[in-house]
Amino acid sequence: MRIAIDIDSTLHHYWDRLSAAALRRFGIDLPYEEQIVWGITRLRPEQLHLCIQETHCDTAILAGEPYPDAVQTVRGWHESGHFIQVTSHRDPQTRDATARWLEQIGVPCDELHISHDKVGRCVQSSIDLLIDDSPENLASALEHGITVATIAHPWNRDLCEEEDVICAANWSQLALQLAPITGPQRQGGVSTGALQRSQEPDFRVVE
Repeated sequence: MRIAIDIDSTLHHYWDRLSAAALRRFGIDLPYEEQIVWGITRLRPEQLHLCIQETHCDTAILAGEPYPDAVQTVRGWHESGHFIQVTSHRDPQTRDATARWLEQIGVPCDELHISHDKVGRCVQSSIDLLIDDSPENLASALEHGITVATIAHPWNRDLCEEEDVICAANWSQLALQLAPITGPQRQGGVSTGALQRSQEPDFRVVE
């Protein structure tokens, strides 16, 4: 299977960083639970751009903490023979820091794709499964016949309820829900059997 995985709000929790930047720079609070749409309307476009730049500087990228079980799950898929593409809408100048971060946290990556045409690259790469938080990307991928999954956030809740989206609260649940299509994982990743029991009561960078 060929799997594409988003970074911000998928591999790690990005919203707290963005919200903190908005509050520090402009005194504007961005409560997570109130962000029920994809667009961030409380910030002007130029303000949002500055906040994204701040949160995507090299230091901020390298300080990112992955979600629990995210790294182990992706590693397990890779060790089971699945192709892993890490894909992001980050600006191109973040490429080197992003690659270093993935290596630092131990996420295996057959291809790192950074551009604003994520779904287009998925189609070109014959991706079977896209894991992303953006409702726009998820809907577009569905239109192209790609299976989609997400970590649940306020801004993608409606899509998860209305469309054929595999939605989970965290990576351990996501691994369990995707097990029927990803198959059992080899050692080094999260064992889906163990997760079930515990829940009972060379980088290739492309342009």
